[in-house]
Amino acid sequence: MPGFAPVGSLSAVGASEFTTLGHPMFPRHSVRIKQSHFCDNTVNAYTGYIDIEAKHLFFYFFESRNDPATDDVIFWTNGGPGCSSALGLFMELGPCRVTNATEGTKFHPESWNNNASVFFVDQPVNVGFSYADYGESVSTSEEAALDIAAFLAIFFENFSSFKGRAFHMAGESYAGRYIPLFASAVYDQNAQLLARGLTPINLTSAMIGNGWTDINTMIPSYYDMTCTPASVPPVLGISTCIRMKKALARCEKWVKAACIDQFDSMNCEAAMMFCQNELMVPYYATGLNRYDISRSCEDGAEAFCYPVTKIIEEFLNLPDVRMTLGIDAHVSQFALCSDDVAFAFNFAYDTLHPSIDYVAGLLERGVDVLIYAGTYDWIGNWVGNERWTLAMDWSGKAQFVDQELRDWKIDGKVVGKTRSAKGLTFATIDAAGHMAPYDKPKESLALINKWLAKETL
Repeated sequence: MPGFAPVGSLSAVGASEFTTLGHPMFPRHSVRIKQSHFCDNTVNAYTGYIDIEAKHLFFYFFESRNDPATDDVIFWTNGGPGCSSALGLFMELGPCRVTNATEGTKFHPESWNNNASVFFVDQPVNVGFSYADYGESVSTSEEAALDIAAFLAIFFENFSSFKGRAFHMAGESYAGRYIPLFASAVYDQNAQLLARGLTPINLTSAMIGNGWTDINTMIPSYYDMTCTPASVPPVLGISTCIRMKKALARCEKWVKAACIDQFDSMNCEAAMMFCQNELMVPYYATGLNRYDISRSCEDGAEAFCYPVTKIIEEFLNLPDVRMTLGIDAHVSQFALCSDDVAFAFNFAYDTLHPSIDYVAGLLERGVDVLIYAGTYDWIGNWVGNERWTLAMDWSGKAQFVDQELRDWKIDGKVVGKTRSAKGLTFATIDAAGHMAPYDKPKESLALINKWLAKETL
């Protein structure tokens, strides 16, 4: 490997300028990283860019509050497609929260970096602080996965203390599509690293919260969520629910034939349009929060029903914050979500492909999988997620299906239901919405800490 010299230690990374990382296997990729003192004064924090020629993906990295030299490492991405992981960082599971743009950040005691070091990545390109020089774009999860896998190999190879460390890939919402593909790309890439005499990444698990993983089970679940007491009493009228029930069989049959058994883009799109009109549009008309069926939508769709999202955007557009983070001048304005990226993924039909077989592939190769869901979420609800975990074909299916849902507790209090077998765990978090760590930070952290420690829920 002539010409390659790993940095060796994160302590060698300064705060005044970027340190550049390379890798002999990825000549098109490099990583710029610097210390960034913000958000959590109890740990070292870093920010930087993953440079893939003309594409530049922004990331944050926070060391563990416990033992950064040995603790596990978590990769986190939000969904969309097209939404920044700043949502996860500043609203959900990060080491600080933003509740007032001018007052800065507030220490978050239930952060997931209590016992793990955590990445937050703005991906794909053109999301959040990420950008492209000449209009380059990414429109499929397969393409996005390759860049993320390369980034992780570069990071782990340059900092020797991370070699062999337990590594978990996590995300929520559309990350139900991303994470199975990203983790699979890391797993498959490990064979190439080994062939070059390099250390593989110790991919230990994948974790998905309120994910969009299998359209064949998620779409029909909207009937259960709105017309049965699956989480709250029915929120739609009887006549509406009767029409929805009549549409269910047609929806499931059409989606299975056009999107699952043999993908036909035009027919699949037509099937999805029918299903959405019959099973989703009635809920939109209620004015309820699509991320929390127990409450109304605040400030409308522009704020994703949560006014704090606008505060986060305002905070990240402050000049001093951008300077602290090391944001490239090419990024004129930060936005939590990109309509252009969402359109590109929809236009490429990425949103119509299930990722369930990737989950099965990971499990068959010894990578554990945690599927969790807040019970009040509508859009990526627990009913649809439980159904695909039960329906998934893999060698552990019989053992998993045979397990009854049972209570899991914190300090003797029931906080959800769970089922586990052969490396797969499904868990609910009672009264949490789509952003479960936002609604139930204590319970979400307890779930993750138990998962990292390989404890039974």
